[in-house]
Amino acid sequence: MLVLCLFVDYIVSDFLIPITESFPNMAASSTSSRLVRAVGRSLFSGLCNNADGLMRSTHEMLCNHLLFQQQRTFIQMRTSLKVVDNSGAKRVACIQALKGKKGARLGDTIVCSVKEAQPGGKVKKGEVHYGVVVRAAMPRGRCDGSEVKFDDNAVVLINKHGEPIGTRVFGPVPHELRKKKHVKILSLAEHIA
Repeated sequence: MLVLCLFVDYIVSDFLIPITESFPNMAASSTSSRLVRAVGRSLFSGLCNNADGLMRSTHEMLCNHLLFQQQRTFIQMRTSLKVVDNSGAKRVACIQALKGKKGARLGDTIVCSVKEAQPGGKVKKGEVHYGVVVRAAMPRGRCDGSEVKFDDNAVVLINKHGEPIGTRVFGPVPHELRKKKHVKILSLAEHIA
């Protein structure tokens, strides 16, 4: 757009002014050449301003569309997750995804910090625990061609030996946990998806 405006300014200053000066009937004085220059610039600047506004509105529409469609990504550092067992924690934040460069997916183990906890539970606020991701909003493909994804990111807290801290798991849990050797979580779950 800037190039177009500079080109228009070049046309007005180099072509319209000499034309008016070469024809004395059209331009009797320097005031008429100034008038032609002002009219030409106002017309072309309006064109440049409209094109600039068009580009801005297109850019805003594209940004709004990208914001409307939220990108689902890996579970990474500082991701907030819901705890779906009865260990006493309500929400945790991911500190680190183990065995993954980009982040954690379904069935992966993460290190997390407890952000909200119920009073009198086994887990207190501020403690650091391991957790297994049992629900993820990022779609994951299955062998049969289908894919599984959930509405939220959820985790089950485990101890250093890989055993769940809680005694119940709420909500659906995918059967991919069997491949990751989390059979105990599957046995505690209400529903296997």
